Amino acid sequence: MSNMVYKGYATKVEYSEPDGCLIGRIIGIKDIVTFHGESVPEFRRAFEEAVDDYLDFCAQAGQAPQKPFSGKIMLRVSPETHARLAIQAQTEGRSINSLAIDALNQVVEGQTG
Repeated sequence: MSNMVYKGYATKVEYSEPDGCLIGRIIGIKDIVTFHGESVPEFRRAFEEAVDDYLDFCAQAGQAPQKPFSGKIMLRVSPETHARLAIQAQTEGRSINSLAIDALNQVVEGQTG
């Protein structure tokens, strides 16, 4: 399953049986921005309009729009895992961050195992 992304914002898609339409919400921000469409093309247009409207609203209100993802992740691992990562990184002449990025990319791209 792939996500719809527009201007860095992603959406969660659900189907509403009673309404017979797709319902979406921008994910990754605390503000609640929802929209809907009866077909995938209509849903995409509604999503893009919702993002544009959100950005316009924030600009008119003089507030910065929430950014969906900062690119920073805090992880807690056991001291043993931390040590093994540090040794592996040093052995490969890399940083722990570089190893973690490669591992996370494999997971999100479905290349694990």
